[in-house]
Amino acid sequence: MALDEQAENDTVIEEKGVTFLIENSLLEEAKPIQVDFITTPTGSGFRLSSSLSTSGGCGGGCSSC
Repeated sequence: MALDEQAENDTVIEEKGVTFLIENSLLEEAKPIQVDFITTPTGSGFRLSSSLSTSGGCGGGCSSC
């Protein structure tokens, strides 16, 4: 998850006042995608869930990704 400018090959999804951009080819691989904002005893942040398998990097519940 990152800040980005909209590109021609992006799908735009608006939900509760937040705009999400995802590259069309990635959307086809990853859907369904779920984005949640969670709060835990150790902090808060976004949790992303999709059909893609993770291969390192930032796991769920990270606010500094």
